Amino acid sequence: MKRTLMTQMLRLLLILASTIVSTITQACTGLQLKAGDDSFINGRTVEFASPIPLSGLVIPRNYAFNGTLPDGTKGLAYKAQFAVIGANAFGEAAILDGLNEKGLASAAFYFPNYATYTEVTPKNKNIALSPTEFPNWILTQFTTVDEVKQNINSVVIVPTSPAGWGLVPPFHYVVYDKTGKSIVIEPINGKLVVNDNPIGVITNSPTFDWHLTNLSNYLNLSPMNAPSKVIDGYKLNSFGQGSGLHGLPGDFSPPSRFVRAAIFSATATPVSNAAKAVYEAFHLLNQFDIPPGAVGSKTNEKVTFDLTLATTVKDPQNINYYFRTYNDQNIKMIALSAFDLNDKELKSIPMTGMQPVKDVSATAQSGLIDAHPQRSEEGS
Repeated sequence: MKRTLMTQMLRLLLILASTIVSTITQACTGLQLKAGDDSFINGRTVEFASPIPLSGLVIPRNYAFNGTLPDGTKGLAYKAQFAVIGANAFGEAAILDGLNEKGLASAAFYFPNYATYTEVTPKNKNIALSPTEFPNWILTQFTTVDEVKQNINSVVIVPTSPAGWGLVPPFHYVVYDKTGKSIVIEPINGKLVVNDNPIGVITNSPTFDWHLTNLSNYLNLSPMNAPSKVIDGYKLNSFGQGSGLHGLPGDFSPPSRFVRAAIFSATATPVSNAAKAVYEAFHLLNQFDIPPGAVGSKTNEKVTFDLTLATTVKDPQNINYYFRTYNDQNIKMIALSAFDLNDKELKSIPMTGMQPVKDVSATAQSGLIDAHPQRSEEGS
């Protein structure tokens, strides 16, 4: 009896340990913001424990694709109904994070220990996609979240290991449209489970419905400072700014990042339009930037550390894709309007390079700079 109980406990500990290792080595965070003109933008961080080569990618209309089966043969054949911009990985002709010409956005996020894909059969191989091809299919075929929901069962995701990954990447997926609607799609037990995403936030494991339920643990949090209290005639004051968020989880685990992203996006100071919301999103996503050495794991004596490889923001109103990388914190933009949407070939854009330090010594001027400038409208 004792031995059986001990065995069960050891199995549980191993499962928990593998969950912790997997989740801390792929820690991405996504959120959505609404601007004062009722436009929406969405953004995310990209974290991995090893450098994933990312590139900007432009897909024209009518470009032909084939899904990839685990044995390397072809799955679903389809053509792009809509042009798409975003980022790929390992040079694959598939966008993992991007938006299309109609303002529909989608992205893949790591979902370790929960993602279970559909096994290939003679009946489903012609509608099969790899885990990295699924967002690409969504973006090239649909214009709204409702359309995605209606057609979700017309494909299956199979356990293909894409070139460069060295494994079958365990993903779940977020979809946003320009009206602010959002869903999360999770491959669980071979089926695609769709959850409405009322708060526009996504991280990693466990399942999305668990994360939503977990938010109830933080109903006491507020952006407003805690008021003073008098106990038996003795007045207690908060130590300073931020006391209303005392108890906000600050670690980098997926549940903690989910809570922070939900709080920060819900309480963000409103800005007037999507262009300004882009900058707001980058500021919020700074909260999830993982410094090298802060989040690590050890497997078979090999130690790896997560870091934030890139941060991206998508503007569905103006169809712009913004990004910055670990080595270059300058924000860069890919505008769909700059390309021929009926071109015959893909276009790639480097996302590499080291940010130079700008020397501003030559801008020095005599005297003092006006310390009381008129408040501009830039932040409103």
